[in-house]
Amino acid sequence: MPLIWAAISAHGFGHAAQVVPVLNALGGLVPDLRVLLRTTVPASFFIDRLKVPWEISPVQQDVGCIQQGPMTINIEATWHEHHRFHSTWNERLLTEIESMRAAQPNLILADTPYLALAAGKAASIPTVALASFTWDLILSEYEAPPSIEGQAILRLIQQAYGQADLALRITPSPTLSCFQRVMTLHPIAEPAAPGRTKLAEFLALMPGERTVLIGFGGIPLTSLPFETIESLSGYRFLFDGSVPSGSTRFISLNALPFSFKTLLASVDLIMTKPGYGTLVEAVTVQVPIVYVRRYNFGDEQSLVDYLHRYGRGVELSIGDFMKGQWATTLEQALSLPPTPPPPEPSGAREAATMLAPYFSRDRH
Repeated sequence: MPLIWAAISAHGFGHAAQVVPVLNALGGLVPDLRVLLRTTVPASFFIDRLKVPWEISPVQQDVGCIQQGPMTINIEATWHEHHRFHSTWNERLLTEIESMRAAQPNLILADTPYLALAAGKAASIPTVALASFTWDLILSEYEAPPSIEGQAILRLIQQAYGQADLALRITPSPTLSCFQRVMTLHPIAEPAAPGRTKLAEFLALMPGERTVLIGFGGIPLTSLPFETIESLSGYRFLFDGSVPSGSTRFISLNALPFSFKTLLASVDLIMTKPGYGTLVEAVTVQVPIVYVRRYNFGDEQSLVDYLHRYGRGVELSIGDFMKGQWATTLEQALSLPPTPPPPEPSGAREAATMLAPYFSRDRH
């Protein structure tokens, strides 16, 4: 039976959110497709999302970044973790090669662990990267501590990426220069149908009251200026985290009978950082965004450029965000005029069409 080995970075859930639509679309083209998920993303993420038969093998694929909440990257700890990861590179590589040879997949798909691409090459299995950024691009923003040979780590990462047979570059993304062969896809997004009326009824909204979804991705945001925002009238804030008891302005997503995707398509406004999944889906459904930038993450500028070209967005400084000075920026975002229609979010179907030929001759 046809098998795809899907190696997925576990830095947040954004990489998994890109891979799942591709695997679902591929399942419609390749009968009896099975998926082996090689990742430490929790299995719970894939339940109800991944529609083709799958199993999970929770082996670390890369480091990503070490973060203190969704907005702050601990640069020194990030480099030390990469140093630790790469100090056992040969052993990790051998483990992946042996596991791939035992599983005998038709294809290695990586979003975007470079370990899987190097192992697939050594195991003589076709390898394809699915990427909106690469880890060398992210790390190149940060200066390594004197005790760590950062450039040597970057070179190894780039060499591993360079072994991919093909890279599928997802729009929007920065230039991916480490790959030998690159094909560009449309955006990948699977927005839910809006449920504005049901949401308004559940929240018992007052006339003119607007809803704001606060979601900063898979790495939890643990604090907000709740007391300051409590006095901001005319809004209800749906927060992906815990809220103070007795709050009349905030409600936790855990208390709502709606998925995050449904909420994203149903609210008046989204407050987030520029991350691929939330930003691209918001642009697709034309919900305005107030975004808080990190200014040191390699794909951020391409996402912000995409938002301002095809969506409606206003930046809120991280200082104003933490102090609760939101009112003016919220009003600015809500008053922005419509933009040109965004590109069709057909990237998953395009990727599946490109991947399907790898299964034309079943290896099993």
